[in-house]
Amino acid sequence: MKIVDANVVVTSPGRNFVTLEIATDEGLTGLGDATLNGRELAVASYLTDHVVPLLLGTDPHRIEDTWQYLYRGAYWRRGPVTMAAIAAVDVALWDIKAKAAGLPLYQLLGGASRERVRTYGHAGGRDVPELFDSIRARLAEGYPAIRVQTGVPGLTKVYGVRSEAELAEESAGRGRVARPVVEDWDTDAYLRHIPRVFEAVRSEFGPELPLLHDAHHRLTPIQAARLGKELEPYRLFWLEDCTPAENQEGLRLVREHTTTPLAIGEVFNSVHDYRTLVDEQLIDYVRSAVTHFGGVSPLKKLFDYAAQHQIKSAIHGPEDISPVGMAAAIHLDLAVHNFGIQEFSGHTALTNEVFRHAYTFTDGYLHPGEEPGIGVELDRGLATAHPYAPSYLPVNRLQDGTVHDW
Repeated sequence: MKIVDANVVVTSPGRNFVTLEIATDEGLTGLGDATLNGRELAVASYLTDHVVPLLLGTDPHRIEDTWQYLYRGAYWRRGPVTMAAIAAVDVALWDIKAKAAGLPLYQLLGGASRERVRTYGHAGGRDVPELFDSIRARLAEGYPAIRVQTGVPGLTKVYGVRSEAELAEESAGRGRVARPVVEDWDTDAYLRHIPRVFEAVRSEFGPELPLLHDAHHRLTPIQAARLGKELEPYRLFWLEDCTPAENQEGLRLVREHTTTPLAIGEVFNSVHDYRTLVDEQLIDYVRSAVTHFGGVSPLKKLFDYAAQHQIKSAIHGPEDISPVGMAAAIHLDLAVHNFGIQEFSGHTALTNEVFRHAYTFTDGYLHPGEEPGIGVELDRGLATAHPYAPSYLPVNRLQDGTVHDW
């Protein structure tokens, strides 16, 4: 079998997605997700101009060799653009291999280690009553665990906090802008407010509901340690991205001062980013996405490495991971023995039409389905009907106007 064609499709059914489609001379095709939120065209160009020409005529079954060739052969290693491009190739090749075997991907990864995949959903509100309404909405959708984010008194706009109406507007593609939105920030106000929020949530929803919180890299290590300690009475499932992930040594200080479980890694794209954190057991969950970590191949290796230190998986799964990347994640979730939880926000109905998928979400749990491959098919015509539209993540500034260094 040989690769005879490979194409990059950029589509925007509410959000921008970059998809690689690889075709073989035996009629099999594979899909890979290369979406890099806010920098989509950089990855599309990397694939089209530098990677696709190297794939033509090669054997799609040589997944590991192809991965190493693309990673080592370019000389310039790692980085989100490179690793998103390699991830798309890796997942597309796994898709082809599983289709050739007539099996769903998880069977090629060792088979199922569980019957279904537990998820958590996002709840947010500009104030506590709005937050409660959002939590109730997620519970009604069946989520067994909830990430809690809220506005901060005195701040007009906080990242990750949107009303249900704003979420609907964004999902319809009407909330995007051609330049980053500038949001304000006050760390002291945030640190005063968040423990009171969790006290209120526990009082309203009881002690059993698993609660998560994302600090979005905004705290110094000592600030993160303080927050983790103050949140201990509310027994969080985890505190995520409490301090900038690049400062691995900073997690030592956090770990010394709190027993709140820690999750980190969604901005990581290589196992080397995790070495201190895993070897010293400074975290409890690794958060990288299939799409940004180089694909299924290296992420499974990371989970095997983390398992030696009782660290669990928690694959990053926001709305800007396409159904292709989500499907690959769910197959991996089902197979690895040290699975923890899967982030899942779902996609718009239009996105699900562009990417028809076999995975299902039932009562708060995911299953990848039993179709050969990853179980996703791309509607090229519908994808073309929704072209790329510029869109960015927000920029955070302190009240004095300084760009906040997350």
